[in-house]
Amino acid sequence: MTSNPTIKRALLSVSDKTGILELAKALADRGVEILSTGGTAKLLAEKGLDVKEVSSHTGFPEIMDGRVKTLHPKIHGGILARRDLQSHLDAMEEHGIGAIDLVAVNLYPFDKATAGDNVKLEDAIENIDIGGPAMVRASAKNYTDVTIIVDPADYGKVIDEIKSNDGSTTLKTRSGLAAKAYAHTARYDGAIAAFLTSLEGTEGALEDTPARIEYPEVLSMQFHKVQDMRYGENPHQSAAFYREAKAPVGLLANYRQLQGKELSFNNIADSDAAWECVKTFEAPACVIIKHANPCGVAVAESTLNAYHKAFKTDPTSAFGGIIAFNRPVDEATAQAVAKQFVEVVIAPSFDEAARAVFFAKQNVRLLEIPVETGMHKFDYKRVGGGLLVQSPDERNVQQSEIKVVSKRQPTEQQWSDLMFAWRCAKFVKSNAIVFCKDGMTMGVGAGQMSRVDSARIASIKAQNAGLTLADSAVASDAFFPFRDGLDVVVDAGASCVIQPGGSMRDDEVIAAANERDIVMVLTGVRHFRH
Repeated sequence: MTSNPTIKRALLSVSDKTGILELAKALADRGVEILSTGGTAKLLAEKGLDVKEVSSHTGFPEIMDGRVKTLHPKIHGGILARRDLQSHLDAMEEHGIGAIDLVAVNLYPFDKATAGDNVKLEDAIENIDIGGPAMVRASAKNYTDVTIIVDPADYGKVIDEIKSNDGSTTLKTRSGLAAKAYAHTARYDGAIAAFLTSLEGTEGALEDTPARIEYPEVLSMQFHKVQDMRYGENPHQSAAFYREAKAPVGLLANYRQLQGKELSFNNIADSDAAWECVKTFEAPACVIIKHANPCGVAVAESTLNAYHKAFKTDPTSAFGGIIAFNRPVDEATAQAVAKQFVEVVIAPSFDEAARAVFFAKQNVRLLEIPVETGMHKFDYKRVGGGLLVQSPDERNVQQSEIKVVSKRQPTEQQWSDLMFAWRCAKFVKSNAIVFCKDGMTMGVGAGQMSRVDSARIASIKAQNAGLTLADSAVASDAFFPFRDGLDVVVDAGASCVIQPGGSMRDDEVIAAANERDIVMVLTGVRHFRH
């Protein structure tokens, strides 16, 4: 059975200095000898800690501008030696190698150094850490004897365990930290590979500042598991949810669940659709999602009124949906929402009174997410044997960019309705037709093979909800290929239409708009959402 060796010597050498002083003090208080290098050694010494430079330990100076300092048998022998093998112990004694029991190392900030558009190749290369990954990998390989820490978030856990375990860590902790360490070096090497395979217009000369292609030849991704799920999209599928290591602020993966059952696969997918839609609006907004499509979107002077307007669009579909707000939720809004069957409610925050309302409905999942405009770098779509990769659809067309192509000019109210409708259509599955008026969706037609059918479905939904489409605005996520789709929406009551344009039959469709005496504006931008 593996023993838990007492930590007597530690090597601390970190780029990210967060928490390193606290770790060093805790180790020093237990009489642990501390080896260190460079800036870490300087910081610890300045704080009054007894630190031994690695070069003093090895008897070999740092050379080649620091490229060679920890790459030495006294370092790697001290890390890699198995304490349960006499031959290893004999080799250590013969060569004067002392055991190193704990290693805290994180790596040169390669991502940060290569984040700009004008990165000199030499600067990038010099930020490729060699000694650090070597120590991390060696320590992780010998986790039965060595504690390896690559994440400052783990310092506290290790300190507590050393205090409560007579100066040692448990095998379970060491093995878990080792797995984390290999994930750390894998992500690091992936970032280097992605950078180097994105370069163009260079022979590889260090003085070059090469251009970079948006999509590297080798794409490495790393996600960390948040939870296993009972099942996936369907009960016969298994599933899990993973989060990016550094997910941008404002994205769904940064949620904080306040109450409710564990999120399901479909909960998370639909919550993402709701959140991405609601945060695009500047005014207080409410979005209700069912099966990844908005079934109600509205803006108002308050979250309560926004909710009432959104719910009116399609009360039937809203049953068991996902509801998102871009403002804090108060008691009155919570009381209105709680009257309906809802799976998830998302908002930047919930006040105490709102929390109390939902507390009576413990199955309702409450998620807090900060409202920020951060976006991930790529969108992904899995296909058989491959991956489609694209930039996220961040485009929000402004009114100043839109071209009026009809004889009739939009009124101020129509402009407001058109812009709102366009924002909504962006988040509806193609082919999308969305009727809107006075800051709320009146009818949503989503995901049909024919744009005409989407228009008819939107009209039917409005009728079923008891809403009139008279003088409404219509958004189409892509152009009308024929006038028949336009005729359907005008027959339903639309007085103005916003669409991308770009069809060979644009002139025919514009002529139809003039014939029907309605407003038509073109964005020049489409929002397919498959």
